[in-house]
Amino acid sequence: MTLIYLVRHGETDWNLARRIQGSTDIPLNDTGRLQAERTGRLLARRSWDGIASSPLSRAFETGTIIADAVGIDPSRIDLLDSLAERRYGEAEGLDDRELLRLFPGDSPVPGRERREDVAARVIPALIELAKRYERERDASAGDARLIVTTHGGVIRTVVNQVSPHTRYHRGIPITNGSVHSFRHVDGALELVLFNDPLEVESVTDDCGDLDDQNAVEQREGGGNHPPETDH
Repeated sequence: MTLIYLVRHGETDWNLARRIQGSTDIPLNDTGRLQAERTGRLLARRSWDGIASSPLSRAFETGTIIADAVGIDPSRIDLLDSLAERRYGEAEGLDDRELLRLFPGDSPVPGRERREDVAARVIPALIELAKRYERERDASAGDARLIVTTHGGVIRTVVNQVSPHTRYHRGIPITNGSVHSFRHVDGALELVLFNDPLEVESVTDDCGDLDDQNAVEQREGGGNHPPETDH
């Protein structure tokens, strides 16, 4: 079995301004670096076998900061295009008011990546990572542990796919620097869901939540919305 801890990157200036980022490569700001350092200190309580990351700079820098904290050489970070943030098409760069003006109500946003398409690229990549670490690790050494630095839209998608009723029943804040744990068992992912104290500590009131920062995610109702039909 492999335990996979998905970590949302630290804050960027666009997060702060509530602008939709998606595939736009916006770097961490100073607050985001501090958030990554704090998450790194939390994760340093455990031993880790490796780190993988989205190639977007805000996720990769978060990964390098965490790698330093947990004692992994940053040059060993696996950069995977499949872990990049969901593409929001013509909504990228817009804030709440601009989105509402240009795409009122439930108007489709041209170029937005469907959530099921995000799941189709992210989940197989995570499963393949888990299998690789399981092959490389001595079975007598116990479970493999992997950190993945990625994005709020990716984490929301994985939660929805793996445990579709979770948000409806409990709610999962996805704040900058937060940690969300999964396990790979028999070729599938399972959500651990805040059974780990480290996850609870990673969510703080002074960090922005995905649903507050991204008006497209708000429009979709977070994890409790009907299937998408627009492209």
